Amino acid sequence: MIDTAAIWGLTGTTVTSFMFLWAIYSQYVPRHLRSYIEKYVYKLLGWVSLYVHIKFTEYTEEGLKRSENYDAIRNYLSTNSAARALRLKADESKNSKALVLSMDDHEEVEDVFDGVKVKWHSNVKEIQTNSSSGRGNSGERRYFTLTFHKRHREMIIETYLEHVLREGKDIGLRNRERKLYTNNSSSEWYPWRSGKWSNVPFHHPATFETLAMDPEKKERIKKDLVKFSKGKDYYKKVGKPWKRGYLLFGPPGTGKSTMISAIANFLKYDVYDLELTTVKDNSELKKLLLDTKGKSIVVIEDIDCSLDLTGQRKSKKEEDDEDDDDEEKKKKDDEKKAKMEAEKQSKVTLSGLLNSIDGLWSACSDEKIIIFTTNFVDKLDPALIRRGRMDNHIEMSYCRFEAFKVLAKNYLEIESHELYGEIKRLLEETDVSPADVAETLMPKSDEEDADVCIKRLVKTVEEEKEKAKKLAEEEEKSKAEREERRRKKKEEKKKKEEEDKKKKTEEEDKKVQGSEVNGDLHDSNGTN
Repeated sequence: MIDTAAIWGLTGTTVTSFMFLWAIYSQYVPRHLRSYIEKYVYKLLGWVSLYVHIKFTEYTEEGLKRSENYDAIRNYLSTNSAARALRLKADESKNSKALVLSMDDHEEVEDVFDGVKVKWHSNVKEIQTNSSSGRGNSGERRYFTLTFHKRHREMIIETYLEHVLREGKDIGLRNRERKLYTNNSSSEWYPWRSGKWSNVPFHHPATFETLAMDPEKKERIKKDLVKFSKGKDYYKKVGKPWKRGYLLFGPPGTGKSTMISAIANFLKYDVYDLELTTVKDNSELKKLLLDTKGKSIVVIEDIDCSLDLTGQRKSKKEEDDEDDDDEEKKKKDDEKKAKMEAEKQSKVTLSGLLNSIDGLWSACSDEKIIIFTTNFVDKLDPALIRRGRMDNHIEMSYCRFEAFKVLAKNYLEIESHELYGEIKRLLEETDVSPADVAETLMPKSDEEDADVCIKRLVKTVEEEKEKAKKLAEEEEKSKAEREERRRKKKEEKKKKEEEDKKKKTEEEDKKVQGSEVNGDLHDSNGTN
């Protein structure tokens, strides 16, 4: 009988020798030769092995888009990994009171389908990437491997995989926690870290019921959203990508961001807040949009301030009517703009943005809403907001009486008051943003009741009305002064032109008289 110590000694020697040979092989055998050897080793194993292996990577081979199949498989395996796997990863759920358990790296679980046993392996691979600076970066790529006996190939491929992907997607929808995403700088685009987008749970409480807007207008928007969310077959029939664009425009404080949150909550969509100033170029923009999922809203807020995407064309009349006194101001603005342009690193162009949201690349994912917001819609290039790109233009206006009633119900829980008539008259005559009305209605202490808040609103709106009146008078006075200066400049210009013309005419007359005198002298000399 062989001694146990001898067996352990032989095992240790064998393992040590193998590790030494493997280190020599990995360090000194050229990479291309190792690939060649490994290729034929895998072929040899395939000939003698009775098992088939299918690999599902976390990202596509091009690295442009996260694999939906990988996410579906992970969701499917999470249902039985807690009971079968020995090593698990714990993630917080939506309410942070429970844990979601999934397979850890290099773990294995078994699954049985119609009496057939299969094995799933969770793998991670170390990789080396080169940055733009030429330095190498190390990282990880994850993937699942499905192993099964080759005699079950047909059933696994045609039935089992379809079952896994379908169940995984359903589980994902049931457990889905909506997210608010923001794009990372391209220097942070590592799939094993945060990737192209970072996210936090989306818990904004805004709804259409609490949105300060005319009820009829809200109802039209809700019907439009419902029609879109159910329009998969319709969009396919008419030959359009399943997406829709919304342009929200209006003064600051009129609820544009709140509207976005209400739409997201109404449709139960994720939100991607796209910051264009951090996007390096058009190619990077396409990759960012490719990495967004369906059932989502892509938002570009204050697009008139994001990049140089505003319309620069002026009519002849606008050019002629520019005030000469504003030249110094324009010069300062131009210098400021040139400085900002020099500091700006983003090279995203209007053409690149249009192609990304409405070109060939826009059809790469379905069920997506694109929303632009702006305070100054007239500054935007018409090509950016035309119908077909921004299909629905929604004006977020100042607070009127119907919107006020929604705010009063939200903040004070009242539906009528003796001052409602006065408030209606004031709001029709005065431009006040819903944000200002909401802040005024909000109680500032426990002692303040609805009556105090309503009276404060009346006083605030009256003060705002007086300010607006004074501002309008100042504007009118300033306009009259500008007109007077323009009139005087035109008169001075016209007077100068007349004087120059008169002077030129006198000079021509003198030349004519001089030539006549010379002619007379010449004739007189000839006679003599």
